[in-house]
Amino acid sequence: MCRHIRTLFNFSPSATDEEVRSASLQFVRKISGFTRPSQANQAAFDHAVDEVALVARRLLDALVTTAPPKDRELEAAKARARAAERFGADSRP
Repeated sequence: MCRHIRTLFNFSPSATDEEVRSASLQFVRKISGFTRPSQANQAAFDHAVDEVALVARRLLDALVTTAPPKDRELEAAKARARAAERFGADSRP
């Protein structure tokens, strides 16, 4: 599950709320052990995702760096190259 949590800081354009929420969802899934919570746990699960997303957004907004922003397309290409080297030529799902 954690493979899907990506670095969100210092990219141009900045991380979207959807990306922050997606990372938060993966984090809550990992620590709870639930991919899909039961109805009894759904409200607590959803609340946790909302809270983690809020804190993650605050963190991203508060961080500062002097490094130039990373290019999303270039970083994605690097990741694809690493995956191809590690898993073979066609590593896309």
